[in-house]
Amino acid sequence: MKKITCELCGSSRLAKLDEAYVCQNCNTKYSVEEAKKMVIDGVVEVTGRVEVDSSGKLSNLYQIARRAKNEENAENAARYYDMILIEDPTSWEAAFYVVYFKAVQCKIAYIQSAAVSVNNCIDAVIGLIKDKVADELEQEQAINEVAGRVIDISNMLCNAATNHYNGIDTSIRQNYMQEYLNNVFASFRTVYYLGNVLENSFGDKQYACESATAAWKAGVSMHSKIVGLLSDKEGNKSEIARYVSSIKKYNPTYQAPEVSTSSGCYIATAVYGSYDCPQVWALRRYRDDTLAQTWYGRAFIRFYYATSPTIVKWFGKTEWFNSFFKKLLDGFIEKLKK
Repeated sequence: MKKITCELCGSSRLAKLDEAYVCQNCNTKYSVEEAKKMVIDGVVEVTGRVEVDSSGKLSNLYQIARRAKNEENAENAARYYDMILIEDPTSWEAAFYVVYFKAVQCKIAYIQSAAVSVNNCIDAVIGLIKDKVADELEQEQAINEVAGRVIDISNMLCNAATNHYNGIDTSIRQNYMQEYLNNVFASFRTVYYLGNVLENSFGDKQYACESATAAWKAGVSMHSKIVGLLSDKEGNKSEIARYVSSIKKYNPTYQAPEVSTSSGCYIATAVYGSYDCPQVWALRRYRDDTLAQTWYGRAFIRFYYATSPTIVKWFGKTEWFNSFFKKLLDGFIEKLKK
């Protein structure tokens, strides 16, 4: 007689609990009759049509996959959702999370390809939700779940690329500029595309338009931060303006972040000697993430860029200028770090 093994994970650690056998590895349950069938030796001759009911197996797979998802166990979640997709190719949940959790595990060198893979699954996943999820409430929950996860992964990939780039020694950082820009572009293009697909597929649904707006906002935020590093500044500003217009269709009070096309923070660059040093990056993030979010902050940014080039031109190379502003900025950056 052969040993009983779990059909899902292959473990032979099954224990009898009440009227069922439970796998101690993945918690899959088998009835006594199912367990008996699993230990039959020899060849069984079957005639006629045989139908296999895999609903129990699929239910167990969903339970395990969702547990891994809730625990943010990316490796197990990707593996079990992949198994679900084999059993049920029409599952939007499996089609999305197989790609999502593989992207979560990507290394720095594969940020761009991870973002592209998420982008490429959006059409299929939204299409499955539209065609296969009939209940209106379930459809809304599915759209909100996918949109939230796509925005999260896009921000995560963009932030990882930015942190990695900022951590490169300033003497060689310029060599990695294009790679950094490619990673950020792939990240914000993913949420831009998500918003477009949601509007085109569910434009008559308020919840879909809200999710589309959230996606476009995330894209505009990421996009705005790198315009100053791009050769085609005006083209990128125009693209951002188009998405800001799309956002305002559903959220008229939306205030877009400041899009700086300048070469950098003039005074800080003069003091620290490099546009790409960590101190200047910290100040730029404060500008984009904090100052640019309020009307008085945006007014200060406009005033700064109108006056600082002249100040640096007159005094930027003097000792007192550098000494005074370095002490001032060092203290402020230290507070930002805390």
